[in-house]
Amino acid sequence: MEWRTVAVIVLVVSLCFLAIPIRVSPNTSNGDLKLFQNYVMRYNKSYRNDPTEYEERFKRFLKSLRHIEKMNGLRPSQESAYYGLTEFSDMSEDEFLSLTLLPDLPARGEKHVNESYHRRHHLLQSTNRVKKSVSIPLRFDWRDKGVITPVRNQGSCGACWAFSTVEVVESMYAIKNGTLHMLSVQEMIDCAKNSNFGCEGGDICSLLSWLLASKVQIFQESTYPLVGKTSMCKLGKMIDKASGVKIRDFNCDNFVDAEDELLITVATHGPVAAAVNALSWQNYLGGVIQYHCDSSFDNLNHAVQIVGYDKSAAIPHYIIKNSWGTNFGDKGYMYIGIGNNLCGIANQVSSLDIL
Repeated sequence: MEWRTVAVIVLVVSLCFLAIPIRVSPNTSNGDLKLFQNYVMRYNKSYRNDPTEYEERFKRFLKSLRHIEKMNGLRPSQESAYYGLTEFSDMSEDEFLSLTLLPDLPARGEKHVNESYHRRHHLLQSTNRVKKSVSIPLRFDWRDKGVITPVRNQGSCGACWAFSTVEVVESMYAIKNGTLHMLSVQEMIDCAKNSNFGCEGGDICSLLSWLLASKVQIFQESTYPLVGKTSMCKLGKMIDKASGVKIRDFNCDNFVDAEDELLITVATHGPVAAAVNALSWQNYLGGVIQYHCDSSFDNLNHAVQIVGYDKSAAIPHYIIKNSWGTNFGDKGYMYIGIGNNLCGIANQVSSLDIL
C-alpha cells in the first residue's frame, strides 16, 4: 500500500477519534490538516470539541499558514524576522486586532499632543544634541544590568498600557535603588482613572498623568497580585501596607525622524514604554523586523517596553520586551529595526522618574 494512502487512513481515523467532522477542500493538503490537529492539541484550544468553530478556525489557520510562507519567502537575510505558528495563528487579522490589541490608541494619543508633558523632537534638534552629547555605546541592554523583571503574560486582558508602564517603573526603581521588585500591574488595572478602563483598554500617558496627579503609590505584586481581569480597586484596604513607588515626573515624547535621541534616552536614562503597531506580529517567531510593519500614528494598537538596542548587529535594532508570555517571540522579546519608525515605535515614547 502506498505511504500516502496509509497517511490518509491514519489521519481520517485520528479525526474520527477527535469527533471533528471537518470538511476539507480539494486544495487542502493532508499535511496542513495534521499540522492544525497538532496545533489545537499544543495550545489546548477550547474549540477542539466544537465542530463548527473547529472548521472555521481551520480556515483562518490556513490563511495564516499561507501568510507565514509568504513572509518567510521575503526575508532578505538570516537575521531578518521570521514567522511561524503562534497561539494567535487561528485568528483572523480583525479578530487579532480587536481581541489582543487596542484599536483606539490613536484617538487616545491625540489627547496628549497639547499637554505640557508631550515633546516632539525634530531632526535638526536631534542632530545638534547628538553632537553635544556624550557618546553612547553601540550596544546597550538593561537586562545586563539586572534591572528588568521577567516577561509577563497579559492573556486576554487588554492592559498592555499598564504592563509596559509598571515595568518601566520597576526598572527605574532598580536603577535608582539597586533592588529589583515586581510591582502591581493589577493595581493599575483595577484603580487607574483618567479614561483608563482596566482590561478594556487605556494608554501609557493617561496612566502616568493619573499617577502623578493622584500621588498614588504602586505596591509590590506580592501585595496586590495579578489576576488578569478587572476587579474592584483595593487601595482603600492597603493603608497599613508597606509603602510603594511614586512617580516624580514623566514625558511622552515623539521621536519620529529623531531616533538617535530615543537611543540616547534609553542608554543614559533608562528603559521606556512605547506605543506600537503590532498587527503584523501575529505570527512572529524571532529575528529583526525590517519591513511590513506600518509606522502610522493612526495605527498604533499596543504598548511595549524598550529595554535596549544593538547598533553593532548586522541589522541595528531595538530590544523589545513584550507582554504575551515567554512562549511568544524570542522568550517574550522582539527586535525592531532602528531608523525608520518601524511599527510606529517612535511615535509615542514615555520615560519617567520616581521619587
